[in-house]
Amino acid sequence: MVGAGPYGLSVAAHLRAAGIPVRIFGEVMGSWRHAMATGMFLKSTPDATDLSAPEPGGRLADFRRMHGEPELTELTPIPCEVFVRYGMWFQKRYVGEVDPGRVVTVERAPAGRGFLVRLNDSRELLAAAVVVATGLNGLADIPGELRRLAPEGPGPAALVSHTSHHNDLSPYAGQRVAVVGGGQSALESAALLHEAGAEVQVLVREPRVLWGMKPALARPWTQRVARPASPLGTGWVLAAVCKAPGGVRRFPDAARMLLFRRALGPSGGWWLRDRVENIVPVRTSTRVTRAEAKGPGVRLELAGQGGAEATLTVDHVLAATGYRLDLDAVPFLSPTVRATLTCVRGSKAPQLSASLESSVPGLYFTGSLAAPMFGPMMRFVAGTEFAARRIARHAARLSVPR
Repeated sequence: MVGAGPYGLSVAAHLRAAGIPVRIFGEVMGSWRHAMATGMFLKSTPDATDLSAPEPGGRLADFRRMHGEPELTELTPIPCEVFVRYGMWFQKRYVGEVDPGRVVTVERAPAGRGFLVRLNDSRELLAAAVVVATGLNGLADIPGELRRLAPEGPGPAALVSHTSHHNDLSPYAGQRVAVVGGGQSALESAALLHEAGAEVQVLVREPRVLWGMKPALARPWTQRVARPASPLGTGWVLAAVCKAPGGVRRFPDAARMLLFRRALGPSGGWWLRDRVENIVPVRTSTRVTRAEAKGPGVRLELAGQGGAEATLTVDHVLAATGYRLDLDAVPFLSPTVRATLTCVRGSKAPQLSASLESSVPGLYFTGSLAAPMFGPMMRFVAGTEFAARRIARHAARLSVPR
């Protein structure tokens, strides 16, 4: 198991419950601990943030109850630190030991059965199967025009960084920061930067910023029929793709990719709106056409509505520009394994079986890398139940190589 986040922990819990020997490598909830700025909240509701346990008692609500903490409702944004504590509790209760070693190579075993896995401390081991559960690690997408600002690589100390590079935005106090993007990470980062004392502007390509609707704890039956609830929101489309991710896999490639690109576009959580609207300057219908280093800062050339042009000078650019699902960015897959993987047509994400197995027998992918096959639920914690049960059931048929 490569990765010890929500998907890695959930799959490992099901494998161990089935009596299947499993080793899990990585830092428990590592991305949630280091790629989320202090003070951030989950956009998902409590019912959509449960890890998948093989038996009752492993939900977020169970964790809160056992620790004497009040139950969370849809009207209670969940702090990331609460989710991290929940994940670490889940690991101790259902998974057991997690090896902090970092996997550097996964290649086919010399005998042709299973895989040879190498770690950063030179250890090697054989595995009958490998589950890639690394989340969005290494998949941050920064447009080329902005990436040129950091020839040695983007990051907090460079002129441009990605939101996933930060666990603390307070060092930007007193600086001018342009946040590029219009989704949750852009808007919440802008709020945190403003609250830390930075001078912030948000640059959004779309003509307006979209905000989620404040949920109603009790809805009339007519509304429940017209717009059924799902872990990802209300509406028949979301309810259908969440109810049957396996059914999404049967769609033609073009239809699945359209669903992947269109479902759940950029928006901000309803609870965030009061911290951004009329507080942080937001330029809509704005694109960055050129970015260049200017003295110690950055000069941005902008194209606005109707072709209007403007310039903006800042000390730092924070790219909240999402992630690219690209197998070439998964560094530990050997060239031979990568060359054998079949991708979904129109993407660089892996083609997967109904059990989330790739075209390389015994190699499974979970989370966002599985979203082009199984739909948008795989981009969220809500997909852990589906993935964990499918993978554990299929992996039980494999034998450990001798």
